Amino acid sequence: MKFNNVVIHSLAAVDAPIRVTSAELEKQLEPAFKRLGIRNNLLENVTGIGARRFWEEGTMPSDAATLAAEKVIEKSGVSRDKINIVINTSVCRDYLEPSTACIVHGKLGLSDHCMNFDLGNACLAFLNGMDVAARMLERGEIDYALVVDGESSRPITQATIKRLLGKDVTKQQFRAEFASLTLGSGGVAMILSRKEISPDGHAYLGSVSRAATQFSDLCHGQMDCMVTNTKVLLTEGLKLAAATFQVAKNAFNWVPAELDQIVIHQVSKVHTEALVKLLDLDINKVHAIYPELGNIGPAAVPIALAKAEELGKLKKGDRVALLGIGSGLNCSMAEVVW
Repeated sequence: MKFNNVVIHSLAAVDAPIRVTSAELEKQLEPAFKRLGIRNNLLENVTGIGARRFWEEGTMPSDAATLAAEKVIEKSGVSRDKINIVINTSVCRDYLEPSTACIVHGKLGLSDHCMNFDLGNACLAFLNGMDVAARMLERGEIDYALVVDGESSRPITQATIKRLLGKDVTKQQFRAEFASLTLGSGGVAMILSRKEISPDGHAYLGSVSRAATQFSDLCHGQMDCMVTNTKVLLTEGLKLAAATFQVAKNAFNWVPAELDQIVIHQVSKVHTEALVKLLDLDINKVHAIYPELGNIGPAAVPIALAKAEELGKLKKGDRVALLGIGSGLNCSMAEVVW
């Protein structure tokens, strides 16, 4: 889908306050490492993730999303009563019901005519939320859309460590739950609007998507447990990414060397470097956040984009590629002209 009248008005990210190193997690898992004969420093050496962030105990996903939303609203100058829809895209939720979006809506004090709902699609949800909002903006149905995401990896990390310390845990189970130890926390929010309302906004040109749902069994996650076939997930994910990138090249006339910035959903060093090599991208154009923040799920792409903006890496007129993939498997790729 392509858009002619949609822009990113403002974008803001917030970091969780507690830095937790991979070495600290491995220290907690030391009895399991010794019993199973697993080498030290495995987590950082394999994934390239030196640390991730935790929220304070008791912080809910809606709290994280609200923090980011407050930041982006202040940055944007947009009046709260002009926001027509809020879409929450986080994997982490406060409850099964009500929606986390309605809790964020209430915490922000948004108007009663502002629609609100959750949109879930694993690590691809934020890009999907942008597309849903963009369709409404393109048709002139709304003026401003707020897309939010709040992720908290503390509960699943702590539950995973407790489980892996069990005396009956096998190497196979350890491998299956290993990816849970890479997860990070954070919050991010984006306001999208129409070009005629925000002429200085960053043009959202649209996205393309492809699915390979025959591989929906490769990663199953609950709030306290995630089981992943890491090797096959990487292999099939790269195949899907290559197919989607070809569609994006045709849709947006992409030539890899002509893309100014590339924002990737970052799982680990292995995943990032493999994707860059496969698609013939310039690694120097990829702003890496995984070494300090880990895999932040659907928040990863917008947080990486926000961090790049904060560092002054994005210049007016830059062609920015957004490359997202999520378990399912689903893949979306989009272009923003900064």
